[in-house]
Amino acid sequence: MDHGILSLLPPVLALILVLITKRVLLSLGVGIIVGALMVHQTEDMFVNAAITDILSTVINIFITEDGVNTWEFYIILFLFLLGMIAALITITGGGRAFGEWALTKVKTRTGAQFVAAFLGVIIFIDDYFNSLTVGNVSRPLTDRHKISRAKLAYVVDSTAAPMCVISPISSWGAYIITIIGGILTTHGVMEYGSLQAFLMIAPMNFYAVFAVIAVFAVAYWKLDIGPMRAHELRAVDTGELLDRSRGAVPGENEEAVPQAEGKVVDLLIPILTLIIATVFFMVLTGIQAVEGNADLLAIFENTDVAAALLYGGLVSFAVAVILAFVRKVEVKFIGLGLWSGIKSMLPAVYILIFAWTIIEVIDALGTGEYLASQVDTFIPVALLPALLFLVAGFMAFSTGTSWGTFAIMLPIAGDIAAATDIAMMLPVLAAVLAGSIFGDHCSPISDTTILSSAGAGSHHIDHVLTQLPYAMMIGFTATVSFLILGLTGSTLLGLAAGIVTLAAVLFCIRLYTQKQPEAAL
Repeated sequence: MDHGILSLLPPVLALILVLITKRVLLSLGVGIIVGALMVHQTEDMFVNAAITDILSTVINIFITEDGVNTWEFYIILFLFLLGMIAALITITGGGRAFGEWALTKVKTRTGAQFVAAFLGVIIFIDDYFNSLTVGNVSRPLTDRHKISRAKLAYVVDSTAAPMCVISPISSWGAYIITIIGGILTTHGVMEYGSLQAFLMIAPMNFYAVFAVIAVFAVAYWKLDIGPMRAHELRAVDTGELLDRSRGAVPGENEEAVPQAEGKVVDLLIPILTLIIATVFFMVLTGIQAVEGNADLLAIFENTDVAAALLYGGLVSFAVAVILAFVRKVEVKFIGLGLWSGIKSMLPAVYILIFAWTIIEVIDALGTGEYLASQVDTFIPVALLPALLFLVAGFMAFSTGTSWGTFAIMLPIAGDIAAATDIAMMLPVLAAVLAGSIFGDHCSPISDTTILSSAGAGSHHIDHVLTQLPYAMMIGFTATVSFLILGLTGSTLLGLAAGIVTLAAVLFCIRLYTQKQPEAAL
């Protein structure tokens, strides 16, 4: 059944409820139920059918007819492993030692945010890996400088996907290059290959470029606005890094306390092991998939990210356990730490399962296809990049998946360019990529957003609400850039227009924040 515009109801309803109730699971649950009822509305006993469908969807997230659904299952296992690794680092005293050491090297709140941002920029292999690793590594430092967890989550999220989407050597880059290659072949574009096209598109991905720039500008000029300002003021004034009234926090572990006088290496060794082992297994699984007969790009295209995260997590976990024994931590404290590490990740796991479920329901309703069908080719060609940026943004926001948006919207954008002006091929592809990241940053059901909350130890709803004003600001800037790109065909002019727009917006925000009585933040 074609639900048309009503297919938007479940995600929009979930968002509205999130904003009103501040309860993510409740809001997602209502969206899931409403969506399932819509899918089965024409059937007899449609309520029973909807309930059965929801239960089967949850089960099928992990188990299919072919066996275990390794992607989602491995991601959940990795989350639990990460919680246990973090707990072991805490009980060995590694987190405390790193925080004390970092205070001697990074002496300002701005510097602490810069460290987190730089880590987000250089760890661009995969967004899941980036979100969880950068948050966990940076948290001891940002905690010591009284930086709110919501602010850390914003820094993590706004450098994770934006860096992955413009890097050719990443799981994202390989995936996108593969899609672009098919589009170019379909439409007979021979003047550049898929990798060259991706590299040409990267500077046109205005949202990703400006999002990264804005992170550093927000940290340097202390541009805390809206809900973010309230979180930062509370952190500075009271030392409370998050709103405790909201309950359990993904990744937060108050039960694990230091049981030894640890050293900085007790944090660095497990984390470095995690990074090195995960990259190693990403390459290894990619080589196995292509049977060793392909280049590095093909290896990353075929890598099994979820398996690599799990295997890398297991190696890091083993190293963390060994270090705990080296520090002579009693077995009972190790056991308590491991259990508390698992419990600390349960909120993130619950939210992920609900998000995956509503995404399946939305897919059954055809929300993505409906939005894609609304793209009208009978409009001025110059407006195509800006229009596709906004449509892709709304699709990613509604469906919670940037990769799904890539798969649906990139071929459509290629068809539109081929039917109107083939010279617009790269600009419209760039607009879809940028819009997908924009919508992903705004969406409470995005898995990257959820994992950024978990990595930073922030309440998910706080992260969504505090990041939204910044995402909208960059979205507006990118829209201006895509309008100029469409009108002129010049990437440089598009970048210049965006830089001027972003600078003007940031200047106005700076003037506003300086006039506030708490300007010394």
